[in-house]
Amino acid sequence: MKSHILLIEDEQDLGQLVSQYLEAFNFSVTWCTDAKSALGQLIMGHADTFDMLVIDVSMPDFSGFELTEKITALGVNVPFLFLTARNEKQDRIHGLKLGADDYIAKPFDIDELVLRIQNIIRRNKNQKENISTNGQQLIKGDIHFNRETLTLSVASQTPVELTSREARLIEYLFRNENRIVKREELLAHVWGEYEVFGGRSVDVFISRLRKYFSASSRVSIENIYGVGFILKVK
Repeated sequence: MKSHILLIEDEQDLGQLVSQYLEAFNFSVTWCTDAKSALGQLIMGHADTFDMLVIDVSMPDFSGFELTEKITALGVNVPFLFLTARNEKQDRIHGLKLGADDYIAKPFDIDELVLRIQNIIRRNKNQKENISTNGQQLIKGDIHFNRETLTLSVASQTPVELTSREARLIEYLFRNENRIVKREELLAHVWGEYEVFGGRSVDVFISRLRKYFSASSRVSIENIYGVGFILKVK
């Protein structure tokens, strides 16, 4: 099956070149020339059809950075990379903090772009396959999580009973392994938009999970200062 790419690029010549080259490498490409039309593709329920987003930072309506913030707010979890004519360190850091898998400065080698896209898609598929599902059981490293009984087994320790929010938080982190997850994202997906305590509540629950995971030799939750957290699996 072909991998499906959503390309957001307002430069006609570059957009056409990238689209044609990706199609020559057996990708299926949907090309949008502005951020609003790309957002429309995702809002209309097409998000699950895309394996990756390739996003130009400088757009005629709003920036690629703003677009990814809106995408995150929609709950869309698709890997993405930025294309940009700006190669400043601050922009690269900002893009990576937003969760980008890569950041490529223009002008770029088209073959290198294809290789990077292939690597990101392959890595993302491998991460999803690393979550083995057996009925209601999710397994990550030496941690077993039962979604039906809301119990967590870590290494050889006695299973722990979870609250429903702890369970939702664990599952969300499991499905976003090795990706920086912002506090705002956790609030939107796990707490809901009317959470009163905000980021402090997230920190409390993350601390609980760290205690549960302390017996694990393979799974850990790391802080990304000022941004959020990342679940790492050895």
